[in-house]
Amino acid sequence: MELPGHNLGLINSPASVKTIINNQWDEFVDTCRTKNLTDRPDTLSSEFLSQLFKTWAGSDFAFEQCLKHPDLVFKLHQNQDLLRFPKPSRHQNALYKLIQETLNENDLMHKLRVYRNREMVRIIWRDLNRLCTMQETTLDLSAMADACVDQSLGWLYEDACKTLGTPMGSAYGAVPQPQKMVVLGMGKLGAHELNLSSDIDLMFTYPHKGETVGGTRTLDNQEFFIRLGQRLIKVLDSQTVDGFVFRVDMRLRPYGTSGALAMSFSAMEQYYQDQGRDWERYAMIKARAIAGDINEGQNLLNTLKPFTYRRYIDFSAISALRDMKALIQREIKRRGMQSNIKLGPGGIREIEFIAQSFQLIHGGRDRSLQEKALLTVLTRLSPHHLPAEVTKELHEAYVYLRNIEHAIQALQDRQTQDLPTDPIQQDRIAFSMGHEDWPALMSSLDHYRKQVAHHFDHVVSAPEESKNQQHTIQEQWKLLWQNSLTEDEELKQFQENHFSEAEESRRLLLALRDGKAITRVRRQSRERLDNFMPLLLEYITHSKQPDLALARILPLIEGVVRRTAYLVLLMENPKALGHLISLCTASPWIADQISRHPALLDEFLDIGDLYNPPEKAELEHDLRQQLTHIPEDDLEAQMEALRYFKMSHLLKVAAAQVAGTLPLMKESDYLTWIAEALLDQVVGLAWKTIIERHGHPVGEDGSLCEPGFIVIGYGKLGGIELSPGSDLDLVFVHNGATNKETDGLRPIESSTFYTRLGQRIIHILTTHTPSGRLYEVDMRLRPSGASGMLVSSLASFEKYQRNEAWTWEHQALVRARAVAGDKHLTTQFEALRKSILAIERDPVSLKKDVVQMRQKMQEHLTKSRQDKQGQPLFHLKHDRGGIVDIEFLMQYAVLAHSHAHPEVAHFPDNIRISESLEKAGYLTHEEGNELREAYKVLRKAAHSKALQNEQPFVETLLVEPFTQHVEALWQQWME
Repeated sequence: MELPGHNLGLINSPASVKTIINNQWDEFVDTCRTKNLTDRPDTLSSEFLSQLFKTWAGSDFAFEQCLKHPDLVFKLHQNQDLLRFPKPSRHQNALYKLIQETLNENDLMHKLRVYRNREMVRIIWRDLNRLCTMQETTLDLSAMADACVDQSLGWLYEDACKTLGTPMGSAYGAVPQPQKMVVLGMGKLGAHELNLSSDIDLMFTYPHKGETVGGTRTLDNQEFFIRLGQRLIKVLDSQTVDGFVFRVDMRLRPYGTSGALAMSFSAMEQYYQDQGRDWERYAMIKARAIAGDINEGQNLLNTLKPFTYRRYIDFSAISALRDMKALIQREIKRRGMQSNIKLGPGGIREIEFIAQSFQLIHGGRDRSLQEKALLTVLTRLSPHHLPAEVTKELHEAYVYLRNIEHAIQALQDRQTQDLPTDPIQQDRIAFSMGHEDWPALMSSLDHYRKQVAHHFDHVVSAPEESKNQQHTIQEQWKLLWQNSLTEDEELKQFQENHFSEAEESRRLLLALRDGKAITRVRRQSRERLDNFMPLLLEYITHSKQPDLALARILPLIEGVVRRTAYLVLLMENPKALGHLISLCTASPWIADQISRHPALLDEFLDIGDLYNPPEKAELEHDLRQQLTHIPEDDLEAQMEALRYFKMSHLLKVAAAQVAGTLPLMKESDYLTWIAEALLDQVVGLAWKTIIERHGHPVGEDGSLCEPGFIVIGYGKLGGIELSPGSDLDLVFVHNGATNKETDGLRPIESSTFYTRLGQRIIHILTTHTPSGRLYEVDMRLRPSGASGMLVSSLASFEKYQRNEAWTWEHQALVRARAVAGDKHLTTQFEALRKSILAIERDPVSLKKDVVQMRQKMQEHLTKSRQDKQGQPLFHLKHDRGGIVDIEFLMQYAVLAHSHAHPEVAHFPDNIRISESLEKAGYLTHEEGNELREAYKVLRKAAHSKALQNEQPFVETLLVEPFTQHVEALWQQWME
């Protein structure tokens, strides 16, 4: 029979491909005749034939299976949905039904192979005809492998228990339970990325040690599972007349080929804790429980996650990747593998290295990178780790290279990634890839490989600046650190390198070098420290104040001697080291923060971002993204993420202030935005926890509250004037119905619900974790102070403010603002606040109350200090004419005048209050400017003192030109 039609997709194909298809078609038609099939080849539709020929042109394996089982072709023609819309879950269902009727192990092997071969034809067909994406092909293959392993294991386990008994075990003396094996899929299988002829990398493990029960003799659980694993490998891997299912590779297991085939969870945990190597971290990124007791397998992987992903930024991982790269490159050169699209230059492995280097380095901190699928990881690397255009190029290259890999492997169902040298095979692969000829394919391939090689060298190669620096580091610093110089030579080294306090600097360095902390570290840590210290000393030598820089950096070094991956980070990023020294020299507050929380060194990886804090919307988005990848029930991890977010953004604000790129008002805005973003998330976390237990509270109208709760910020938070070390003055208000219960399984009264919500919020904010507290919280401004309810209803809050509140509590209300929670309740609170502030007050009584409160504060809070000459210093906050006087003046004016001019009560911050008073005619333009200038100068000085870890005292003469205007206004209004 002649090749039917002319519109079958072969018009532009090479002559060699047309010849092959003609021969294949003739052979297929003859086979159909010989087997007397009722279905006839001439009944196949043109569109179907076009796909069939494209499949055969690209795969001898598919043609051979169609020739061996021609009914497969007609079944696919009759049910083309299998080619268009297959569901990966179908493999489990199909194999479960198939294996239920299995008689013995040989029968199992036969059925698996027949199933595998037929499915491979379908998968190759879809792939070569581009009826699916590359990702859909790999997912389909991986799902088939999962099902083959899982269903085979289930049958073999039941069969083994009949003869060997059931393995039993338990933890911590509990009642023994039947034990099942867990199969971990590694590599491409673990990531759902199998190619058309992949091996499958497996590990066998089981939950608990114990013995079998019910067999002819008792076996140790390990022996049982080793035998079971051996049978599973045989069923999948053995070559029979039907072929094989999957080649199985067990070399990734603990101890490799010399290790036990199956190990208990405890043995696995012990191995990775004590002996796990860097390349094994690389392998564990993709580990996934694929068969057996999946839930127990996931529990094991969760336990092992800290081995793979360090909690800190781990640049030590990149040196291991470089070693692996060098090893592979040597092997490529030795074996002449430049044409290998996986291992050769610019190949698949290099893209994998790029993605996994970022995962190992940053995955402990950035949980969004704790993914198995490479393309998913690439999308999450931009924009924070790689530019979007780089990840786009890598994504496109990876898909193209994997498609070529599939085209190569589809030919003969062989595990190879080498480009063919035979011209006919080249023509067939070019045709499968949609190219006119082989040169066109090679041109496209070279384009992608050059891009990958360029990005790979940029990411994985040692930084040039670091390598160049090694040539400039003074040999004397190395000798000094290695204790190879005499005392006089050491002192001279400091003196000749611009240390003005050479003896003290030498003493500090030797205290570290010769101290007990270093003598106890591991060899690898000591080697890293020995490499780092000469580089550090060289950079310090070039700083403006080397003595101060050394004194402030050394506590950080001492703090990380057992976590020297931080030092690797600085060696890998010498620019970051330079900025670290500069900022620590400028601010002891920054030095102290980094010494106590070395994880903040991660922020130095993007210098531009370090000096430019994000806008409010970006802050909120960043925090939401960080919390998105943390399990909802992992409060400890959520609290750590909140604390790191705060610390990292406080560092950015401080760095920008030191660099002079952030005005005072903007600095306070950022610090306030940070607190608001955190409070918003804290309320959300607390809300979810309480409603899960008790359901939703109910409003007065019977509707469910969502959440019917607000956090009111007072003081600096309310006034948008936070400083780096500020506490949060908070009040909680709700609008739930009194005497009504929540709608959950464990209902409680609304006031109790909101009290527990408030307690939960305070717990999240104030609990001490490894990263410290999130904020110190002061709740004493709530109605009735420390003796009052933790959370008030809006009605009771209003009643208290109108009937019982003192004048100083109304003063505090001037600087109050809802900062998190229910939007509708926020509007209600704002209206109530303005209403309370607008109450007309007796001028004499108001002035008397305000003055008395100010005098009381002065008596209890004002501190005195003198300079070296015995002259009194000025306390920026509490002395006359200082910050508190300005705050009291603004509060007094709002309470005195907002009944006549409600607009003066609109804003909670002193700057805008003064502007409102000026517009209302209570301040002249000159008085307003003088007051605002004084306030800015005093606050800027207070912030600077905080960054220097100093008390807020300055020379009186420095601020007198500003404070005298404040004192004058005080005398004018209050005396």
